[in-house]
Amino acid sequence: MLQDLIETAGRHARGRRTTTAIPRVLISRSETPTPPEPRLCEPAALFVLQGSKTVLIGDRILRYDSGHHFVYTVEVPATGQVVGASADHPYLAIGFRYDRRIAAALLADIQPTIGEHGLTTHPIDDDLLDAWRRMMQLLDRPAEIPVLAPMVEREILFRLLQGPHGARLRQHLRADRATLGIRRAIGWIRAHYDQSLQVRQLAGIAHMSVASFHRQFKETTAMSPIQYQKQIRLLAARQRLITQPGNIAHIAIAVGYKSTSQFSREYSRQFGSPPARDTARYTARTSR
Repeated sequence: MLQDLIETAGRHARGRRTTTAIPRVLISRSETPTPPEPRLCEPAALFVLQGSKTVLIGDRILRYDSGHHFVYTVEVPATGQVVGASADHPYLAIGFRYDRRIAAALLADIQPTIGEHGLTTHPIDDDLLDAWRRMMQLLDRPAEIPVLAPMVEREILFRLLQGPHGARLRQHLRADRATLGIRRAIGWIRAHYDQSLQVRQLAGIAHMSVASFHRQFKETTAMSPIQYQKQIRLLAARQRLITQPGNIAHIAIAVGYKSTSQFSREYSRQFGSPPARDTARYTARTSR
């Protein structure tokens, strides 16, 4: 089944990132290892079919090998790097931006199973592989996608909820007070990343004590609220620098830094090079 998936995904991949005709399903492909690439990961599942990849989230390092998957339940800054890829055996992965409403609707119809709450990749079991094989085969029969893809999507979500990521996924699909509080805090940080951040204020937004909020936030994102905000600021700065090259001091202030030198230091630590050099290298790489 995994070989079938590799063959189908490989035929339909177009470049590094392919948006398929199946809603919310992407294919990633690379014939070479890649440099570390920081980005904001949205709630989604990633299934690595061939090759290998590492992802750094806060202080946690995830390792994906062939036939492994992981579920992102909240928006989280992460640094991904393809470490195993070649022309003969390219890195291939399926990204699935699941519909939270569809997944939440399934909760009432399934029996909870014991699973992990930690950030760990897991092998894709045979039932999930079979569902993904049937889903990807629809790319060869596009007229069937509107009818059959939603049915298989529900099965995939059912398998995820019953699998090793199920406990963490169920926790963030439920509308309990703690979950909603962390989501509100993350939303506030993303909307106000350029402003000074007080953990006590965020705890109030989340309707939690400071200690409880800090613990829950770290468990969810693998980083503190301050670390989360810093990475969001730097990602926003990088995006602005790509479209407005040479405007480093202005952009540093715009994303919330009071010192250009501090901004440059933290930018270099995050992206591996000073702002001007990093954005020039990024533009050259993506234009090829």
